[in-house]
Amino acid sequence: MTSTTKEVDIEILPYIRVYKDGSVERPEDAPFSPPTPDQDPETGVSSKDITISENPSVSARLYLPKLTDHTQNQKLPILVYFHGGGFSLESAFSSLYHRYLNSIVSQVHVLAISVEYRIAPEHPLPAAYEDSWAALQWVASQSAGNDKEPWLINNGDFDRIFIGGDSAGGNIVHNMAMKAGVESLPCGVKILGAYLVHPYFFSSKAYGSESKEGHEKSLPYVVWDFVYPSATGGVDNPMLNPEGPGAPSLTGIGCDRMLVCVAGKDELIKERGVWYFEIMRKSGWKGEIELFEVEEEGHQFHIFNIESENAKAMVKRLASFIFM
Repeated sequence: MTSTTKEVDIEILPYIRVYKDGSVERPEDAPFSPPTPDQDPETGVSSKDITISENPSVSARLYLPKLTDHTQNQKLPILVYFHGGGFSLESAFSSLYHRYLNSIVSQVHVLAISVEYRIAPEHPLPAAYEDSWAALQWVASQSAGNDKEPWLINNGDFDRIFIGGDSAGGNIVHNMAMKAGVESLPCGVKILGAYLVHPYFFSSKAYGSESKEGHEKSLPYVVWDFVYPSATGGVDNPMLNPEGPGAPSLTGIGCDRMLVCVAGKDELIKERGVWYFEIMRKSGWKGEIELFEVEEEGHQFHIFNIESENAKAMVKRLASFIFM
């Protein structure tokens, strides 16, 4: 009798397991959640899914806050959002991120585009970066009008474009802002602000209170090697280590303002968020950067527990950053 047990190739428990036949399991991923075009019953936010590119496959979920007769034609700030998950987990269409985007769109009153980029190991990096840039280009191109995406054309303020993300999404935010500094977006559109929550950065040398012993076995190190096996310089690749060998100057980062958020009990990468804030602050970049810390919380707490007082405080901080 032949065994039907599949042989494991790689696993990063409890998050992901890759089998030798190429199949992938993600036991911790939240289930798919459909959009709510006729308004979410809790928040009044409407959402719909759009295709940005057929090949490669890039899509996004658009969110529009509830509009009244007085705000029907109001131009809203545009937030392009990149979800977290170590470049290998989660989705813009998961119940976790659908609920989070509904929450911030209703409270902050922005128009949001949550990007569904390709993830590893099926699509190793730099696929996620390429898809995220394609999504940003698509958003910027909508400013030309031409009967494209009505929510963006009718309600989006293309002079107030923000990019945001958590964890790996925060890393994408940095790299999109860097790219926007050297490569123009369509129609002369600029990124006004960047919002990085618990951003994923790392390096081959331990930093701060990170343990030097076993550094190469730490989760941020292992995940990077898993999602970007061909990265030049490994974890010192400038996409993960902005101070790494050959890293471009940070002075040209393509936005005017930045908000970096960290959590005091984030044992994974809290100190890397502070480190990023410090290197940006000292880089010579002419923009404004702020650091916001919630001391008693852990990694991505604001996604998993959106009703907590600290998560609400973060939403208020984001609102003040966008509408300052």
